Amino acid sequence: MSYPETLKYSKDHEWIRVEGDIAYVGITYYAQKELGEIVYVDVTTVGETIEQGAVFGSIEAVKTVDDLLLPVSGKILEVNADLENNPELVNNDPYGKGWIVKIAPSNVAEVEGLMAATDYKSQIGE
Repeated sequence: MSYPETLKYSKDHEWIRVEGDIAYVGITYYAQKELGEIVYVDVTTVGETIEQGAVFGSIEAVKTVDDLLLPVSGKILEVNADLENNPELVNNDPYGKGWIVKIAPSNVAEVEGLMAATDYKSQIGE
């Protein structure tokens, strides 16, 4: 799987795509592959401002439950409503329809501190 060059990546396997004043956050192809079949995404932090690296929700797979960590500080604006009935979108299209939350980043400099695709691929050994 390729890792889009237009995204930034966290060491915790989240990605972020900034579009103007908002950003989309999801988990990487590698993360969803490691988790296995996604059965539930739980985000109860809409409207809250979360610090970089803090838990903003959880993701449940058949085998395990894992915390979702925000790659940059910001306010959680929206959860991807499509995931309620179709959590497998995270597996099938992690960089597109499988995005998890939309945020308003509060520190754009944090985005620049994240990894580029080549650095992320090195971290995961690809």
